[in-house]
Amino acid sequence: MAFRQALQLAACGLRGSAAVLFSAVAVGKPRAGGDTEPRPAEPPAWGGARPGPGVWDPNWDRREPLSLINLRKRNVESGEEELASKLDHYKAKATRHIFLIRHSQYHVDGSLEKDRTLTPLGREQAELTGLRLASLGLKFNKIVHSSMTRAIETTDIISRHLPGVCKVSTDLLREGAPIEPDPPVSHWKPEAVQYYEDGARIEAAFRNYIHRADARQEEDSYEIFICHANVIRYIVCRALQFPPEGWLRLSLNNGSITHLVIRPNGRVALRTLGDTGFMPPDKITRS
Repeated sequence: MAFRQALQLAACGLRGSAAVLFSAVAVGKPRAGGDTEPRPAEPPAWGGARPGPGVWDPNWDRREPLSLINLRKRNVESGEEELASKLDHYKAKATRHIFLIRHSQYHVDGSLEKDRTLTPLGREQAELTGLRLASLGLKFNKIVHSSMTRAIETTDIISRHLPGVCKVSTDLLREGAPIEPDPPVSHWKPEAVQYYEDGARIEAAFRNYIHRADARQEEDSYEIFICHANVIRYIVCRALQFPPEGWLRLSLNNGSITHLVIRPNGRVALRTLGDTGFMPPDKITRS
């Protein structure tokens, strides 16, 4: 019963600034003689039960209109017209354009996080990224950025090219280890507890920020998120419903632009991944 409740809770979208990880436990299967045969534990299912390889889950963000209506409480005498009205009330109308920007090059040898400031080249990269975003001619709604020094400095430079766009800082978008990568790499092996703690936070960031538009949103929105490579790569895999363990197979340059589109029906498209084509070749770096 406890295992079933945990799965039901994991299938519900987390909202707010925190997330909880649910790990499957070993479940016994009765043998003919009455003994219990242990079954291997299953890996955590970040977005609830997956429909299967290659099958799109239309309720991935838990905002599919039908899932928001409690059909058990619906009056049995109410007709299809009332149901259609309720569905329309919860249906998204606008498209969300999400621009994920990786911070610019920074001093990696800083002993403290506050000392890992942008390099002179990194400041040039941020200027180029800001100019590129401004040249798109879009009415950006907001800039949400990681609270780490390199992301703050990148945001400050980019925002000069986007006057009037409000800035919001969050700890959820800080760099970390989202989930153990597959295949594993030998040069980077965080402790298991780091995956557990960072993974919950980064998953919370995904559930907070990556979803279809609210039903009350009338116009398309254009939002900028300035953060880190690991966070962006994980978000892309989750949004496209690719195995999240494959996040480390993607590579992102400093100051790059990744553009996700979320349609009102919940369909997600990746317009660009790690674009730095607007930078001269000698200004492009990965670390």
